[in-house]
Amino acid sequence: MELQPSLVEYGFRRVIITITAVMCALLEIVDTTIVNVALNDMRGNLGGTLSEVSWVITAYAIGNVIIVPMTSWLSQQFGRRNYFAASIIIFTVASFCCGNSDNIWELVFFRLIQGFGGGALLVTAQTLITESYPPEKRGMAQAIYGLGVIVGPTLGPPLGGYIVDNFSWPYIFYINLPLGAIAALLTLQFIRSPKYSEKKSASEIDWWGIALLALAVGSLQYVLEKGQEDDWFNDEMIVICSVAAVLGFFFFIWRELTYKSPIVALRVLKNSNLLIGTVLSFVLGFGLYGSTFVIPLYTQATLGWTATQSGMLMVPAALVTAFCMPIVGQLIQRGVKQQYLVAGGMVVFFIYSIWGYFILTPDTGSDAFFWMLIVRGAGLGFLFVPISTLALSTLKGREIGEGAAFTGMMRQLGGSFGVAVITTYIARQNMQHRSDLVSRLDVNNPVVQQRVEGLQRNFMAKGMSPDVALKSGYQMLEYSIYKQATVLSYMDVFLFLGCLFLFCVPFVLMTRSGKTKIDPSSVH
Repeated sequence: MELQPSLVEYGFRRVIITITAVMCALLEIVDTTIVNVALNDMRGNLGGTLSEVSWVITAYAIGNVIIVPMTSWLSQQFGRRNYFAASIIIFTVASFCCGNSDNIWELVFFRLIQGFGGGALLVTAQTLITESYPPEKRGMAQAIYGLGVIVGPTLGPPLGGYIVDNFSWPYIFYINLPLGAIAALLTLQFIRSPKYSEKKSASEIDWWGIALLALAVGSLQYVLEKGQEDDWFNDEMIVICSVAAVLGFFFFIWRELTYKSPIVALRVLKNSNLLIGTVLSFVLGFGLYGSTFVIPLYTQATLGWTATQSGMLMVPAALVTAFCMPIVGQLIQRGVKQQYLVAGGMVVFFIYSIWGYFILTPDTGSDAFFWMLIVRGAGLGFLFVPISTLALSTLKGREIGEGAAFTGMMRQLGGSFGVAVITTYIARQNMQHRSDLVSRLDVNNPVVQQRVEGLQRNFMAKGMSPDVALKSGYQMLEYSIYKQATVLSYMDVFLFLGCLFLFCVPFVLMTRSGKTKIDPSSVH
């Protein structure tokens, strides 16, 4: 849709609209990462398992993915101002309900609703900012919006950590309430809707496409999350959900390729660069959200760090990403091929992963993580912008918007799959490593006997009777085996992520070059 002159704002109104849009984008992005450092507390407080608590992240991501393709139609149907305000209210009310949840599945349900509200905030905020500025200032508008998008993931973990350590986990949701209320009031007062030539009837929207996408993604997510816990295909529910996921994706693809106005324009994937860019967006989401999920979990559950310490650990790396992105943008504008930048970013991310593989121990210090995470920040900085421009570089006109929506959706899907796959992988590897370690532990071995006797003496020195001290010694040995198996499992995750990114490098280099300059205002 072309920019309508009447929507360009000046002075105070434009400042208010910009602040409102950036605040809403921040609310949406911060809530994606703020829960990561609170997962341990949620698990203990609500009595959930690691697999169950990871749904707090994935439910939000699924809500986002389902609602994003519908945003354009809903804006036209109800008016952008009304739809944006309604999304803020849904997001805010769901945040209150999340904080008041009594069990893990109640929290997951309200996170899904929060995701429905939040998905619209990010997409609509970018459009609002773009349309409020005249064409010659649109680049600055995108920079303001981009800064908000970069700061969001940086704020999430340390803010979440501070709140969890000083208050309690429900307050990570309650802080949305005053901000959401202010944003809704400002939206209703200052934001105007464009005049649409005609409203589409409800019969024109691809309801079957939405239902099939929700069925396929939801079923696959359940299989990934619960498969390990329920013994995979020996469980009837896992089998049903697997069949539902396969059939859901099959009929979704068929529907989108044959329907006159599909929710996801799959036909645009005929473009080879977009196809590769979409796959890379999925991989980027997988690595980005996966590693953001793993590191706070490892530092808190295994190393015993506080939530604040875990959150602050991520800040320098996020600042490096923010610093690298404008530099990468300049390199692209000067004609450096996106393929080389993406391939370089993938190699840097591989180095970060291998570094993580080698430094993990049952008592790794924060200093050891610092430079490793700086490398991660640099790698991500070299991936975000080039993957977007590589994917869109050979598209024209309306295809650019469709392609941008597709890569954004796939990045979000990649993130939810990454969290699910990594959770399952850790659980499986933990069992495997524990089994291997126990099999090598011979109670008749003099070294083992010496260790147990040493532990027994320590406990007897604390006043325990010999038999209780011996039992405590064996429990301590069991705990150290468990901890060692956990460390080995996390090492495997880092190795897996590194190999995944390295595997993608040859495919990136095989893509053809398109235009290196893309008008950011055309990417909604």
